[in-house]
Amino acid sequence: MVKAIWNGKVIADSTDTVMVEGNHYFPRNSVNADYLRDGDMHTTCPWKGKADYHTLEVDGKVNPDAAWYYPTPKEKALNITDRIAFWRGVTIEE
Repeated sequence: MVKAIWNGKVIADSTDTVMVEGNHYFPRNSVNADYLRDGDMHTTCPWKGKADYHTLEVDGKVNPDAAWYYPTPKEKALNITDRIAFWRGVTIEE
């Protein structure tokens, strides 16, 4: 079981993560949506496509743009469709 933890709460847990460039991508349905807020940040990866971001909010604390996903990944990254990865202080426990 892989877990994503921030501010003392488990944000996501799954036995089915996909590792890409050192990041665990969790299935969207394994992420606690109560902690996600839509973010304004967008980035582009040459081989994965355009990434959108979520801000985490846990017990009144906010971690801007700490989760990202590719709504329509490019062909080489289809394995991360409907998956979310984390950074910015989110701890990943394997």
